[in-house]
Amino acid sequence: MHKQPDLPSKRLFFALPCEPAQSRAIVQWRSTLGHLEGRPIAAQNLHLTLMFLGDVAVTQLPGLYAAAAQVRVPGEALRVRLDQLQAWHRAGMLLLVPTEPVPALLQLVYALHQAMLALGFVDAPREYRAHLSLVRDFRAPVPEADSAPDFTPDARHFVLFESHKGRYRPLAQWSLES
Repeated sequence: MHKQPDLPSKRLFFALPCEPAQSRAIVQWRSTLGHLEGRPIAAQNLHLTLMFLGDVAVTQLPGLYAAAAQVRVPGEALRVRLDQLQAWHRAGMLLLVPTEPVPALLQLVYALHQAMLALGFVDAPREYRAHLSLVRDFRAPVPEADSAPDFTPDARHFVLFESHKGRYRPLAQWSLES
């Protein structure tokens, strides 16, 4: 139930946002990697994607909001330790990833997928891999870092974002805390 022809639409995704201080720290650390080929992601756009929806008709937003509000959440802030630098060459991305799985994050992603499935949204059938994108159009080997990454964003809510002309605009958010 994606975009219908001739209806206004928005390009949407659910994510855990980074707080501004955490984003600045990540961007500062990224700058220590030296010159990186590709397009660095702006500090205000740093996030952990939960589910990409794609082009969605504006008329579907009320249903999306209602379904997201019913998603069962962990009951506390989600802490995802990003402690490994990886390059996903097929996707052309340089990213930070957790070395340890985060069960509460996986449960949230599953619950969100189930809620959106009821509305007709189907994400690509692949295993969810938590990541925070640092650079797009990245094709080089993983750079050497002077210090290992060690960031633990403290997500207190998940957000429905609109992607528009390279900027991510929050449309709605739901608390992760009881």
